[in-house]
Amino acid sequence: MSAASSSFFKLNLLSADANVRTLHFTWVAFFISIFVWFTHAPLMATIRDALMLSDQEVKTILILNVALTIPARIIVGMLVDRFGPRMMYSALLAISGVLCLLFATANDFETLAITRFLLGFAGAGFVVGIRMIGEWFPAQQVGLAEGIYGGWGNFGAAAAAITLPTTALLLGGEDGWRYAVAIAGVVALLYAGLYYRSVRDTPKGSTYFKPSKSGAMEITNKRDFFLYMIMKAPLFMALALLTWKLGPVNFGMLSQLVAILIYAGLSALYLYQVFHIWEVNKSVFTEPVPHIHRYKFKQVAVLDLAYMVTFGSELAMVSMLPLFFQDTFGLSLVGAGLLASSFAFTNLFARPGGGVLSDRFGRKISLVVSLAGAAAGYFLMSKIDSHWGVPFAIAATMTCSIFVQAGSGAVFAMVPLVKRRLTGQVAGMVGAYGSVGAVVFLTVLSFVAPQVFFLVIAGTAVVTVVAIQLVMDEPEGQTAEVLPDGTVQMIDVT
Repeated sequence: MSAASSSFFKLNLLSADANVRTLHFTWVAFFISIFVWFTHAPLMATIRDALMLSDQEVKTILILNVALTIPARIIVGMLVDRFGPRMMYSALLAISGVLCLLFATANDFETLAITRFLLGFAGAGFVVGIRMIGEWFPAQQVGLAEGIYGGWGNFGAAAAAITLPTTALLLGGEDGWRYAVAIAGVVALLYAGLYYRSVRDTPKGSTYFKPSKSGAMEITNKRDFFLYMIMKAPLFMALALLTWKLGPVNFGMLSQLVAILIYAGLSALYLYQVFHIWEVNKSVFTEPVPHIHRYKFKQVAVLDLAYMVTFGSELAMVSMLPLFFQDTFGLSLVGAGLLASSFAFTNLFARPGGGVLSDRFGRKISLVVSLAGAAAGYFLMSKIDSHWGVPFAIAATMTCSIFVQAGSGAVFAMVPLVKRRLTGQVAGMVGAYGSVGAVVFLTVLSFVAPQVFFLVIAGTAVVTVVAIQLVMDEPEGQTAEVLPDGTVQMIDVT
């Protein structure tokens, strides 16, 4: 039996060991943050009717929900590397809980839009747990552990789709949706305190490695310096795309002057980020980085693209599927929510499955197979119309979802193996690309029919498979980290 498979069977999820305990506390934290983040999706039809929103206003809210997550994941990724996941997850849950309560009190589109935009902050919780799990599990188990964390946590979206419509109906009245959303906010606030009291950043005796420099990710050669600059640009371009969508040419939510100011601000922020990249990494132009401290930024770049397709499309699907199924099959609010939940339901096993396959058979091949399957799945979904039977629609949705979730698991089976002390920043950047994908795909949806939307995602997946084949290297050997006393510790990545 191989070391990887042996380690898999030794991961007893019913164990009272500290690492398993930390895994459970952390996936529940992610579950709650995702639940809070997507409280609106299964209730959108009710909210639309209660506040008399137009179709364009509904689509605006769907896009706004994922917009703030782009910068939030970058910033939170940096903060978690500096302050630790215990503090950061507790703070994020508390803030998200308050924002959820504010969303529940909204009485007009503007308040809904602002609070839903701010609730995109909840989506940054994912990168916190990636660093936490990476600290507690070795390379032979990290794919499975990260898959469980991401898969069971992401099930929060399915749980929201299943429970919130029923909760709103049970509580009754036109304000039932408000009570359902508010309950989620209270749970997030309570769990923030419990998480802080229950976990540690690292196992006893382990060192929590922090970046030696702050403000930007460390890179280790000249070529990676320019690649890093290029890969930063889409994070700002996605926000510019959102601004254009909300501007006077389209939704009209922003005036021409406000849109121009936002464009100017985004340009200034990008240049400011480039300045920080230079400040942190200018030494690579004058002296070589020791070999043991090097890593390949191209690995981060291709993981960015892969997660844009996998988690980016998942975010878009979770946002649009309830309304899509309700309009396509004439289902009730509860029925559409249950049917749409089938996409996120597979997180329970498919995302951990992607991690297990990566641990056992290799990171690169697992990611290629998952994305190829996702492309085929989205092509199949593009054929769904009112003539399909509901069982066939469920089968197509779940088939597509299995490959999408497995791909997300394969991505984050590799993230902790790039460079340990930079894991939060790597996870933040990769995670932000997930939100970039969501903004891009939902913007496409606002212009085209859902069937074309599915085909666009399928085509993007095919392009990403080609990029992985050409660019990605299988992790192997060891990575080096420097202890506080100056000694070097080697960490297995094979």
